[in-house]
Amino acid sequence: MMKKAIVFDNSGTLTERYRAIKKIRTGKICDFISSLDLVEYKKNRALVVLQTDPASCIINARPDQTIYDFITRNNIDLGISYSNVNITKEEILNILKEDASKVRDIQDTIRAVLDRGYDIEICSGSGFILNIEKRMVEFTITAGGKLFPEVLDVVSELKRRNIDIYVASGDRKGALEKLAITINIPTSNVFATVDTKGKALVIRRLKRKYDKVMMVGDGLNDILALKEADVGVLTLQQNNKVHEKLLKAADIVIYNIREILDIKF
Repeated sequence: MMKKAIVFDNSGTLTERYRAIKKIRTGKICDFISSLDLVEYKKNRALVVLQTDPASCIINARPDQTIYDFITRNNIDLGISYSNVNITKEEILNILKEDASKVRDIQDTIRAVLDRGYDIEICSGSGFILNIEKRMVEFTITAGGKLFPEVLDVVSELKRRNIDIYVASGDRKGALEKLAITINIPTSNVFATVDTKGKALVIRRLKRKYDKVMMVGDGLNDILALKEADVGVLTLQQNNKVHEKLLKAADIVIYNIREILDIKF
């Protein structure tokens, strides 16, 4: 019997995503733009995820402290979820050290997501978009999610067919481990806070173990993984605007996660 695996992105693929983004310069919060699009819009931007639970940690933190002080005092790890330039955690901390953005700027986005009824513990959580050239935080961000209604049935059927399920996402580790428990897959099958190249590397490694590997994703940070997989599936269930290069990277386009069950690979 052929050994097969499917790797899912999380936000927009397994979970319907709601994202609140605060522009630091104006204080305005919006929910109609993708964080990945914001990073792509200008060079020298990076989307950074705080590796801590927004619901129990960030929301209860002192709001008037800087983001840098909050991170360093609490020894919080950073994850570079998506960037159009190479940057290290050390470089991010050096920029944050001189930045005046406050924890309340993140808390504002957490409250905006909670007010809409989304779960911030199964999505990417909270973070910020850094302008590396200007050396400043331009936006804070929180994302919450709800499992698409079909997901549990789809995962159950795939497992019945002896297909192993993995998740590779830019989201934080704690969120993806909760997701893994929710959809009943091993937490060891989760690859957290992986960027575009990291997702492709996950696929490459799994191809050494399995005869066929499928990648299912919805965003710009899935492009290399879609190309690397034996079958690259672009899902449009989130109803986001589709980039032409995403369409070109995918072998198959679906509009509901249930359509995975009809794909022969």
